[in-house]
Amino acid sequence: MNARHIGLVNGAIGMLIFSGSLPATRIAVTGFDPVFLTVARAALAALCGGLWLLATDRHRLAPGDILRLAVVALGVVAGFPLLTALALQQVTAVHGTVFIGLLPLATALFGVLRGGERPRGAFWAFSLAGSALVVGYALFSGAEPGLSTADLMLLAAVLVCGLGYAEGAVLSRRLGGLAVIAWALLLSLPLVLPLLAILWPDNLADVATPAWLGLGYVALFSMFIGFIFWYRGLALGGIAAISQIQLLQPFFGMAVAALVLGEAVGWPALAVAAGVSVSVALARRFAR
Repeated sequence: MNARHIGLVNGAIGMLIFSGSLPATRIAVTGFDPVFLTVARAALAALCGGLWLLATDRHRLAPGDILRLAVVALGVVAGFPLLTALALQQVTAVHGTVFIGLLPLATALFGVLRGGERPRGAFWAFSLAGSALVVGYALFSGAEPGLSTADLMLLAAVLVCGLGYAEGAVLSRRLGGLAVIAWALLLSLPLVLPLLAILWPDNLADVATPAWLGLGYVALFSMFIGFIFWYRGLALGGIAAISQIQLLQPFFGMAVAALVLGEAVGWPALAVAAGVSVSVALARRFAR
């Protein structure tokens, strides 16, 4: 199996893990404030990352790594978790999951800007086609046509997450995916720990078990374990090519939301998921 195939397998595993993120967040915000949830998941994941760094003696960084890691932290440790948690107080996980179809385009764009990749024109055509389906769904799936506040937060979440993915993928080529997310989490601790103390709720004993399980999933799987596979996939298979796998995430995310949350998956959402699934196969052919 060559590097591109290994990258594809790793990227697919990461995508499947991330598919549970929005449903788990939707469950978690029933018991936790979105800002507290964001810092709590980051703190728990940072503990795992710190223990791994100590166990593997991965303590050394190049001078330019700190700024890149700060960008990763801004995108995937703070921006995406917080914005999606706020949005999922207003919309269903099924609705939010469709927006994940825009992540490949955002990641590929930042891969060009930050990673030096140059996909062919046909790649952009198919990627834009899949993304247009997502935007159309967002505009016309609500009670009133147009983008809601939650939709705008989801779009912003996708943008900052794409930046974090691309920046992390560049670092992963040298440091490895696990080291990248571990260091990004540790660098966020000076901000995370004070916020955790300030926002610590008085009613933790009243939080239901499902909310705790949601917090556990987004902290351990979405914030840490998933990145082991995802960043390795991006580094080995190419940012533009592997990022397109995430066009499949809405389909799997909807399945999780339906099974775990009992949310209804309408035909428009399924049609969009099917459309972006076709575009991922076409776009990957022209990613390099």
